[in-house]
Amino acid sequence: MSRSASAGRIVVGYTATKAGRDAVAFASRLGAASGAALHLVLVLPAQKPGIVPPDAGYERLLREQAAGWLREGAAEVPEGVSHRAHVRYGESVAAGLIDTADELGASLIVVGAADGGNRGRHRLGTTTTELVHSSDVPVALVPRGARRVPVETGITRLTAAVGEREGTELLVEATIRLAAATAAPVRLLSLVALDLPAGLDTGAIRTVGQNHAQEVLDEVRSALPSDAEVTAVVAAGDGIEDAVSHLEWEAGEVVIVGSSRLAQPRRLFLGSTAARMLRVVTAPMIVVPRTRSDREGASA
Repeated sequence: MSRSASAGRIVVGYTATKAGRDAVAFASRLGAASGAALHLVLVLPAQKPGIVPPDAGYERLLREQAAGWLREGAAEVPEGVSHRAHVRYGESVAAGLIDTADELGASLIVVGAADGGNRGRHRLGTTTTELVHSSDVPVALVPRGARRVPVETGITRLTAAVGEREGTELLVEATIRLAAATAAPVRLLSLVALDLPAGLDTGAIRTVGQNHAQEVLDEVRSALPSDAEVTAVVAAGDGIEDAVSHLEWEAGEVVIVGSSRLAQPRRLFLGSTAARMLRVVTAPMIVVPRTRSDREGASA
């Protein structure tokens, strides 16, 4: 199976900003629900070859400042959630986070929204864009204002957006694993009806969507405890944004989507469906690679 957020370690991309606090807040709720340990990581720029080394005193001061920021971030983690803080160096923040996830055998990278977004909305910046194009670890994109959701809210429901394209099997496996770890109810959102050619009979579209939803529902139910709450809905509307905007979303919801079929093997690539969902969904979104990682099986 692919590594999912239910394994033992979560890397949190931390910055001394509201986005950093949002990432810590969501990761804390996920850690409290699943028992995963948090690793708050602040990435400093690595020295490039040929560049004159900076003054040692300045370098020490910068590292001490970073450590101080991390202490502030760690103070936001609630009691009972295991956590550690790390100052790392990388060619970019995204590269540093991926390298750290590799080193720790982490199952998830969590990052906040870029500056400039509205509360409750997603906004991809340089780091998040690089992550969703290069990470072989699932990435959780956290909307602005997630820090305002109390940790006691927990993870109230998982909504997995499933179709019939390559990678769906791993998306379903990741959903099952996270559901088992958090004991959260699962809502399966079938996207098949939106992928059908235009002009088909409405009744035929409805039948295909319902059949697909039932198939995935049966698969997930068979893999979870008998008392697990699992439901399925069929996306209906004039496109994914319209369909998603008409669904009910909870404060503790988490959305799980697959990466594009055009992505390189074992890499994320935010496809058109996920990108459209980001425009209207106010919940954190976990993007799952479409193929299994070479490092599959790493755990706490």
